[in-house]
Amino acid sequence: MNVSQKCINLIKTFEGFRSHPYLCIAGVPTLGFGSTHYANGAPVGLSDGDISEPAAENILFATLQYDYVPAVNHCVTADINQNQFDALVDFAYNCGSQNLKNSTLLKLVNEGNFAAASLEFKKWCHCNGEVSQGLLNRREAERKLFMGEI
Repeated sequence: MNVSQKCINLIKTFEGFRSHPYLCIAGVPTLGFGSTHYANGAPVGLSDGDISEPAAENILFATLQYDYVPAVNHCVTADINQNQFDALVDFAYNCGSQNLKNSTLLKLVNEGNFAAASLEFKKWCHCNGEVSQGLLNRREAERKLFMGEI
C-alpha cells in the first residue's frame, strides 16, 4: 500500500511547517514537517540553513516512501484498509518504525483485533516522561482515522 492524502494532511497538521532547524520536544534536530533527516538520509543539524515549504514537502514525501511506507508494509501482516494504513504510517512517522514494530498496537492489528488495536494509540502520549496534550490529540486523530471515523 501507499499513503493517501489523508496521511499527508495528518502529518502536516500535527507537525506544522518550520523553515529553520529546531529541537523538537524530544530534543532532536528537526526541520520542515517534522523531518529529522533529509531525503538523502543525512540528519538535520541545528546549524543547517532554512528550507522552503516545497523543499520540506519533498523531504516528507521521500522520507515516507523510503522509510515509513516500506516499514508499515513489512510489519503489518493483516489485511488493512487505506485509513488503517495511513494511521499506522503517521504513528510510525511520529513515534518511529521500531516502536511500531515492537508495539502491542501492531500485535493486535496483525491479530485482526482492530477495536482493541485502536485503543493502543492513546498509550503513546508521553514525551520525556510526561503526558503531552499535543501527542494525545495526535493519537486521537490517528485512532479516528484508523477506525474510519474521519
